[in-house]
Amino acid sequence: MSGQTTGTAALDVLLAEHADLEQRLADPGVHADQAEARRLGRRYAELSPVVECARQLHATEDDLATARELSAEDAAFAAEVPELEARREELADRLRTLLLPRDPDDDRDAILEIKAGEGGEESALFAGDLLRMYLRYAERRGWKAEVIDAEESDLGGYKDVKVAVKARGEVTPGEGVWARLKYEAGVHRVQRVPVTESQGRIHTSAAGVLVLPEAEEVDVAVDPNDLRIDVYRSSGPGGQSVNTTDSAVRITHLPTGVVVSCQNEKSQLQNKESAMRILRARLLERARQEADALASAERKSQVRTVDRSERIRTYNFPENRIADHRVGFKAHNLDAVLDGDLDAVLQALIDADDAAKLAAAGG
Repeated sequence: MSGQTTGTAALDVLLAEHADLEQRLADPGVHADQAEARRLGRRYAELSPVVECARQLHATEDDLATARELSAEDAAFAAEVPELEARREELADRLRTLLLPRDPDDDRDAILEIKAGEGGEESALFAGDLLRMYLRYAERRGWKAEVIDAEESDLGGYKDVKVAVKARGEVTPGEGVWARLKYEAGVHRVQRVPVTESQGRIHTSAAGVLVLPEAEEVDVAVDPNDLRIDVYRSSGPGGQSVNTTDSAVRITHLPTGVVVSCQNEKSQLQNKESAMRILRARLLERARQEADALASAERKSQVRTVDRSERIRTYNFPENRIADHRVGFKAHNLDAVLDGDLDAVLQALIDADDAAKLAAAGG
């Protein structure tokens, strides 16, 4: 089965492409065009794990054939056969996973939007907990997280907050911010005793998370004539004015009706720049959905209205339990997860996604 996997035409094409890239990157003339050299380098790095896994698998298959051939004459070779068979299957499984179609956005940074939903102030406080969780997770991953707009509630939570999360330095292919955080999109439900509850009763509320791959200016062409830009005075919790100038900005993209507003900065220019970042990300997502039916089907699960019944995950404080309902993941370390220890739950989602793709591919 594994020999069949390594002999596929698709793999042969990738191996040939990798060899060609290696030869081109060794040519000093290629590096005269830095943009082209970077593009070739990224593709080379993307293909390298596939090539290395295929090489290891071929070597293991050769060793296994030799061990089987000599096992009748030497017990030491016979003892190696089960270990080599297990190694071959492990590498074959890994190679099949590496050959799965990649999300083209996996190397991108991301913008998260966290919105309070049902539950009033308690929901806004939970949105604040989610914000802290993502900020701590970004810190653990060595990413840079920046709050680019926020609407606070009276008790210090958030009615709506937007965060740009960026990787630092070169990104390992397929390991960008979006590759992991895209699984956070949906409704997050919390069960706990709210600070506003005087009788100690457990309440349920929810907050919604939307995740967008961040777009560069070259990804989305925005015609200034397609924009209506309104400015107004920022307001804080309870509606009180926090600025004496009209620094808040609302941008409407007329062809699509997409509306983005930002008021976090004191400068109108800075708010406009933040709003344009979010607008480009939303327009990129819209274009992706329209152009790619598969991506559209996958991302329709990102819930834009916050309803407690449409939940992806539950945070149960009395039991210190977190449960992701999409893959049946459960753990009793809610305190650690809210402190940014998200890798286990995210890995469960990534593994389930890979398994579904393998099943769809007949693997």
